[in-house]
Amino acid sequence: MTFAWGGDVTLGSSYGNPPDLARTLLSAVAPQTRAADLAAVNLEGTLGSGGPAKCAPGASSTCFAFQAPAANAAGLQAAGIDVVNVANNHAYDFGATGLDQTVRAVDRQGIAVTGRPGEITVRRLPLARVAFLGFSAYPWASSINDLRGARAQIAAASRRANVVVVFLHAGAEGSDQTHTPDRDEIAYGEHRGNTRAFAHAAIAAGADLVVGSGPHVLRGMEIDHGRLIAYSLGNLAGYGNFGIGPVTGISALLSVQLGPDGAFASGTLSSLRLSRLGVPHADPAAAAARLVTRVSREDFGSAGVSVAGGRIVPHAGYQPPPRRPRAHAGV
Repeated sequence: MTFAWGGDVTLGSSYGNPPDLARTLLSAVAPQTRAADLAAVNLEGTLGSGGPAKCAPGASSTCFAFQAPAANAAGLQAAGIDVVNVANNHAYDFGATGLDQTVRAVDRQGIAVTGRPGEITVRRLPLARVAFLGFSAYPWASSINDLRGARAQIAAASRRANVVVVFLHAGAEGSDQTHTPDRDEIAYGEHRGNTRAFAHAAIAAGADLVVGSGPHVLRGMEIDHGRLIAYSLGNLAGYGNFGIGPVTGISALLSVQLGPDGAFASGTLSSLRLSRLGVPHADPAAAAARLVTRVSREDFGSAGVSVAGGRIVPHAGYQPPPRRPRAHAGV
């Protein structure tokens, strides 16, 4: 199967509302996301109206609450997105009302949701069942900081599906956060988890692919027991709500082909640049590929990957692993 992942997407907010119900917001990547068997993004913000805003008048300058019209979910459908992760720090910007409205708006477009506490979302393909789970550091999400609970949830998913994909929204934010530390990360007073420890625990529990978001910049990728971990794909698209700079404006779309047992078979990283408003466009200079190659080597050594000509290349000593036994989930 082929799977496409694009990091953080905001479909509008008080900082700006994209035209045409956001249907053209993802035009630059839509040919790839539509072509994939399954495609997913991290949906930052809410879709609907009303609800208790988390940012009270006079709140901190670092408090941001995102809400777009429910109709803007059409932008996801237009790009062929199949699943959205709501395990993130903006899913509850307008409380339970905002999250419930978001789930309904996305569901009306035929798009699945995952990331709420204990949630395992299964999508069926002709020859496989694929389970999706999302984890973050917030009470409205499955917890990244409860490794024991996460292992149990992922193991349960592996008994229900042939392939398990785990979304990870965690880590510190900012242009200086392209490296993936092997320790707990703190941002704005929040304990945002040890992303390396979580990702490796997820693979050991049965995950076949771990893909991340949260730092608003690209981070490195590594291969663990034949499974790809992409720690952050940064910002894929917004509309006036992301800070766009030399590093935060570097974006990418990940496309991965998984083998019959879920092991990494091949992949590509399409380099993108965000416009001043946060709209992605192809980047002929391939800044994303160069950044991911560098930090992957520096952070993960021989486990890290390179990106050459857009293709994800394991280190020279990489050998495909033996097939990992798994209970037959049926199709």
